Amino acid sequence: MEKVGFIGTGTIGSAILKALLKSWKKENVTYTDVNPKAMQKVYEETGVKGCGSGAACVVKSKYIVLAIKPQYYDSVLDEIRDVVTEDNVIISLAPGVSIGSVSKHLKGHRRVVRCMPNTPALLGEGMTGVSYDRSLFTEQEQNTIRRFFESFGKMELLPEELLNAVTCVSGSAPAYIYMFIEALADAGVKYGMPRKTAYRMAAQAVVGSAKMVLETGKHPGELKDDVCSPGGTTIYAVAMLEEYGLRNAVIRASDACYEKCVDLMPKE
Repeated sequence: MEKVGFIGTGTIGSAILKALLKSWKKENVTYTDVNPKAMQKVYEETGVKGCGSGAACVVKSKYIVLAIKPQYYDSVLDEIRDVVTEDNVIISLAPGVSIGSVSKHLKGHRRVVRCMPNTPALLGEGMTGVSYDRSLFTEQEQNTIRRFFESFGKMELLPEELLNAVTCVSGSAPAYIYMFIEALADAGVKYGMPRKTAYRMAAQAVVGSAKMVLETGKHPGELKDDVCSPGGTTIYAVAMLEEYGLRNAVIRASDACYEKCVDLMPKE
């Protein structure tokens, strides 16, 4: 089994590492972080031993997961550039950081996988958009890459130019959905429902609705129509959502998200 090293053990990095341990042996996983307390926490929770630096992490691993914020990429890539070999596979998690940018910092190293995960990876229910040049990887490596991402949820292989859209649709989407759940719960509380009960009911409604889309294969509009009886309560509620611009608000929010992704990209 190939060895995987994590540079960065924040929320996403540590979540993916823990999920990976369900199918990877501990001795084939390592990590490093500039924060000793973060490293200690990972060790206490997993029993996996860390490394003293990013360079040491690269030397010990074939697959290198860059689980760091975009503003730290330059310094980390500069640190590891002299120890990255042709065999290494770099997995980049940061929004707005292109494969070309990572490759340029690593002396032209082209075996880079760019991805955009989301926080439900914490529960093994992540959705990750993934992009890489498959011609640069063996079939076995491609299978390993898929197994890596599917250890914490589902993945979709996409052209790199669509990864900013992935950030809008799934990367940042949990925040929008949490706001929707909170609003639904507030409505329940308004009419006398206990808040904890309202949160559970609203959250389960979202979970069940999402499963209906994934498992039935029906268009979301068709599923919406199935709930809207003629002259019934739901169609009146849907009419108000349309009047107050639910769709437009979501699309405008996505526009803002996309524009920020573009803004984060290094200026050539």
